[in-house]
Amino acid sequence: MTMQHPAERSRDGRGRFERLAQAASHLTASPLFYGLCLALVALFIAVHAAGASLATQILVGDIMTAVTLLLLALLKNSEMRAESAVQRKLDSIAAALLEQREGTSHKAQDDLERVIRIEEEL
Repeated sequence: MTMQHPAERSRDGRGRFERLAQAASHLTASPLFYGLCLALVALFIAVHAAGASLATQILVGDIMTAVTLLLLALLKNSEMRAESAVQRKLDSIAAALLEQREGTSHKAQDDLERVIRIEEEL
């Protein structure tokens, strides 16, 4: 079984995971999410400073771990989508330059115009 690049998996536009990852990226980049993370860290410190029960300390620590893992997965997905977009642009630039040098059709130049805004699609 081979794994496809996330940007290449869906043929008919973006799939559910891609749309969810995009929405989550927008949420995690917001001041609201930063405030939530700050509150979670403050809760973690308060729980330990107050000497709360071990179960409460573990629960707060587990919540922080879960948020960290989700953010890591989101970061990796975002990195892979950006990498794919850059590679498509480089391929299109190279093809357009070769086409211009050889004086052939303008298909590669049309493709280049299409991929210039590829981040908006991913």
